[in-house]
Amino acid sequence: MKLARTRSTAAAVTAVLAVLSLATACNRESTASAASGGDKPAIGIDLPRSDSDFWNSYAQYLKKDIKADGVNALPLSNSQNDVTKLVANVQVFQNTGAKAVVMAPQDTGAIASTLDTLASKKIPVVSVDTRPDKGDVYMVVRADNRAYGTQACEFLGKQLGGKGKVAELQGALDSINGRDRSEAFAECMKTKFPKIKVFELPTDWKGDVASAKLQSLLAQHPDLNGIYMQAGGVFLQPTLALLEQKKLLKPAGEKGHIAIVSNDGIPQEFDAIRKGRIDATVSQPADLYAKYALYYAQAAAEGKTFKPGKTDHDSTIVKIPNGLEDQLPAPLVTKDNVDDTSLWGNNVG
Repeated sequence: MKLARTRSTAAAVTAVLAVLSLATACNRESTASAASGGDKPAIGIDLPRSDSDFWNSYAQYLKKDIKADGVNALPLSNSQNDVTKLVANVQVFQNTGAKAVVMAPQDTGAIASTLDTLASKKIPVVSVDTRPDKGDVYMVVRADNRAYGTQACEFLGKQLGGKGKVAELQGALDSINGRDRSEAFAECMKTKFPKIKVFELPTDWKGDVASAKLQSLLAQHPDLNGIYMQAGGVFLQPTLALLEQKKLLKPAGEKGHIAIVSNDGIPQEFDAIRKGRIDATVSQPADLYAKYALYYAQAAAEGKTFKPGKTDHDSTIVKIPNGLEDQLPAPLVTKDNVDDTSLWGNNVG
């Protein structure tokens, strides 16, 4: 693989870390391929959560690529959307010889001290999907999340003819992804579709919270005609269930249909598009997240470096304040291209 190369707060009490490090064994998965890496540097990999179809798909791709590429992966851990568990899991990686760490911190503002510790130990970090607010990272493997919000806005705006009421099921606003999607969506709506009223509903990436807030909103605004879900992996099922319960789940093209655009690109969203239940989604590349997380982690452990610019895999590496970010492509999926076999959501299983 040819790429341009160059050199380029979660404060946890020690006693708590010690206890959690022991408990972490319950959250660790053995990988049959871990021993197949031979003399390759050991890579510590933390999965961020298991309550999302998107992240479960990412985990499947990781395990497949670890085996196929003979990566010397330490037993995988899962921090379950808990930054304290993530800190403890990383401590275990340090203690078991990790030469690089792959993580996807869901609270991007609370991981800085852990990144500082890893930097002091000269253990490079690859952050997947999320970009830590502070602390050095070797590479962030991520798509342009502002583009997610903009694409969702433009699609909904056109679907609604530039007027109406839209519920925005926001992710956690302490996450760079939640902020990027929300800010871009708001800016686009204000600039391009000022006659659309947007109701921002923060959810902390929790499906039950999203459903409860959407239910309250529908009681006040039964004429709602659009929904933007920032994470189909956690919002799709509860949103469709609620709309069906209230007899508001009308097929696309039928009078009374609520236009829905999502983010993730999971198979369930594709099925919903085919059935006319939702209209579009932005496909986050779970397969490429796994592939390039492992690629950069191994490169980091081997002392390789990169610089900003175009890559050979249809992406662009950009400079960020605390490192580099490889911005992978994330296409909009509608009824016109939902069956495209190049989309990972049509291949996972």
